[in-house]
Amino acid sequence: MVSILIVEDEKPISELLRLSLRKAGYECTCCADGMDAADIIEKRAFDLVLLDVMLPGIDGFELMEYIRDNGTPVIFITAKNSVSDRVRGLRMGAEDYIIKPFDIQELLARVEGVLRRHGKLETVINIDGLVINTLSMTVTKDGEEIHLTKKEYELLLMFARNPGIVLYKSVLYERVWGGEYVYGTRTVELHVQRMKKKVGWNEKIKPVYAVGYRLEV
Repeated sequence: MVSILIVEDEKPISELLRLSLRKAGYECTCCADGMDAADIIEKRAFDLVLLDVMLPGIDGFELMEYIRDNGTPVIFITAKNSVSDRVRGLRMGAEDYIIKPFDIQELLARVEGVLRRHGKLETVINIDGLVINTLSMTVTKDGEEIHLTKKEYELLLMFARNPGIVLYKSVLYERVWGGEYVYGTRTVELHVQRMKKKVGWNEKIKPVYAVGYRLEV
């Protein structure tokens, strides 16, 4: 799974980014302090960093000096909209520079573009007889298109990107529906049943008792 570090000290923006990116199928880690972010980056690798400029500890430009040494792509997200700041960020090696306030769909598109340029994101996923095109959001099998609802498609993408991994019902619900999972509800179960029947994965997606599901391919 693609992992993204969000370095943003404004909690509402950080939470918006986290929820939106998780719903799109990315793993997210959030941090509100520049020094803490440097410690996190030293301990583990990320596929992308979304970086605010104005941070406590050390600012985003200073942190960028540290990040670019390990080659991790960076997108600046900031209210600093002067030309000189944008030029500085891009010259330091940032992939993009997004000004607050931003449209979340545009941000997701730019994130996907950067990940694709760096070979971190497949636009076509071939898995167990299915061809999933993430650009056109289409699914085909033996050349025939399988028609899924938006929620069914998002569930399929979650499984296709995480084969062999147990996906908890709560995680599926939070990422696909964008809300807090209520234990006992059968929303996830019903949608998974319909989706796996349509794509022919009745025997591939196995229930994990009282927890969730796992795709076995």
